[in-house]
Amino acid sequence: MSISEIFSLLTGVAMFLFGMGLMGDGLKKVSGSRLEPILYRLSGTTLRGVLLGTGVTAVIQSSCATAVMTVGFVNAGMMKVRQGIGVILGAILGTSITGWVICLSYLDGAGGVAELVSTATLTGLVAVVGIGLRMFAKKKVSRYIGDILMGFAVLMTGMSVMSSSVEGLGRMAWFTDALTKMSHPVIGILVGTLFTALLQSASAAVGIVQALSVTGAMSFEASLPLLLGITFGASAPVLFSAIGANVEGRRAALVYPVATGFGVVVCACLFYAANRVFPFPFMDRTMNPFSLAAVNSVLRFIMVVLLLPFTNVIETIVTRLVPDRPEESSAPVIQLEERFLAYPALAIEQSKLTINDMSQVSETSLLTALSLISDYSKEGFEQVKKLEDDGDTYEDSLGTYLIRVTGREMTVQQNEEVSKYLHTLSDFERISDHALNLAESARELHEKGLSFSPNAQRELDVLFAAVRQIVSMTMTAFCEEDLPLARRVEPLEEVVDELCDQMKLNHVDRLQQGICTIRQGFVFNDIVTNCERVSDHCSNIAVAMIELSGDAFRTHTYVHALQEKETPEFREAYEEYCRRFAL
Repeated sequence: MSISEIFSLLTGVAMFLFGMGLMGDGLKKVSGSRLEPILYRLSGTTLRGVLLGTGVTAVIQSSCATAVMTVGFVNAGMMKVRQGIGVILGAILGTSITGWVICLSYLDGAGGVAELVSTATLTGLVAVVGIGLRMFAKKKVSRYIGDILMGFAVLMTGMSVMSSSVEGLGRMAWFTDALTKMSHPVIGILVGTLFTALLQSASAAVGIVQALSVTGAMSFEASLPLLLGITFGASAPVLFSAIGANVEGRRAALVYPVATGFGVVVCACLFYAANRVFPFPFMDRTMNPFSLAAVNSVLRFIMVVLLLPFTNVIETIVTRLVPDRPEESSAPVIQLEERFLAYPALAIEQSKLTINDMSQVSETSLLTALSLISDYSKEGFEQVKKLEDDGDTYEDSLGTYLIRVTGREMTVQQNEEVSKYLHTLSDFERISDHALNLAESARELHEKGLSFSPNAQRELDVLFAAVRQIVSMTMTAFCEEDLPLARRVEPLEEVVDELCDQMKLNHVDRLQQGICTIRQGFVFNDIVTNCERVSDHCSNIAVAMIELSGDAFRTHTYVHALQEKETPEFREAYEEYCRRFAL
């Protein structure tokens, strides 16, 4: 093999890898980034996970990418290791689809209809259509389809270049001798494993084996060990995803090598034991790209079927390989996966779950603080203080993460989601701040032995009930994306404002009558003011939800329309809350 042929082979490999990546990226973009959330949400059972893993891998053309996403899900607590096993098994099977795509590069004919579907004709037609869409189409989806077609054309060209560069190997003695050595199962599996680990792509390794088969020197006996080794070698890039992961994430990363290793050993032992007892007549059969694709698919299918009943065993093995560590139990709850930044849909989904957790922290801190006004305890105060610190951590982590997400290419809907979260983050954090202020007021009342008059306490009870209602309503509306419920927040916020104004006037009257003292007055006003601020932040959250759902952030226009009571919906809700929370 000459130097020029070696460089030609490397060029073909490079074009193949680039084309496969371009085609996979285009397919993901055409899907609207919906594949990743579907993979996360619908992988509830092992069988469903296998089916989804197979489908997603067939689309994105990479079992490694599917497995790495799965590791990210598990690491973030969005998926259990048991669920991840099914998805990874599906990825092992789904990656065999690429072998059939590669077979299209070997369609040739002498003339007539056969010539129309030959490699050169098909590649040229696809390339012309692809570059036309890429350069002249106005719609993004059309340009993405152009990327898919261009990726396919580059992949086909790369395969043709590889095939041409190795065409003369079949006549070389050293090559046929090397293939004879590959027929030994252990050597063939080791070579396939190392080759795939070096390329970081099982699809590329299978493609090169298919290219070698055009020499006519590749037998079934030599190709089977290579395919077995390629299956196991694909676990190498998945193992790298365990770096920086927690215990569950590392366990998920080990599922691929454990599953493929177990599958390769079992399949090899069963096949070669059966061949020893009943020699198979097809061992010397000359392979071609089509028969290699078929063997690869059948081999992976059998492997997955054999592994399915042993998912519990796989889970037990990876759990024992990565035991629990006591020191990791106190790790931060917030898990914002760096791996998901490459997949905006996943990053946004994870951010949504995290900000929902933050909303629960804010609500819990406020409810605890309100209860301290009448029943103070040091433990309760410390809990509110800790929750306020947690709120700060959530805001910092989520804010930084979401800003990084905005640097990625996103759909209009995804941009709206990120905008909503960025607009509401500070409001959730400020609710925790006001909760701490309320807890400090409760501590001051307790330490100074102060108490309010019966009328003042009754008014506070009414205000607290209204604040609990508006906070609960806002958090539920946000977490469940309930827009009708969000529209009921602003009327209640108006009632809370009026309650606070009236309570301040009433307290001034009590001060003038000598019923309450100045010392009580300061604390009373602080409590009322913080409650009013909490309702304002609830209003901000609800308005952000409603306005961003309408493709525009027209906050002032919307609030003005509500406050002017221009809608029957507002008037009805406002009157209901006025009756319920009357002083």
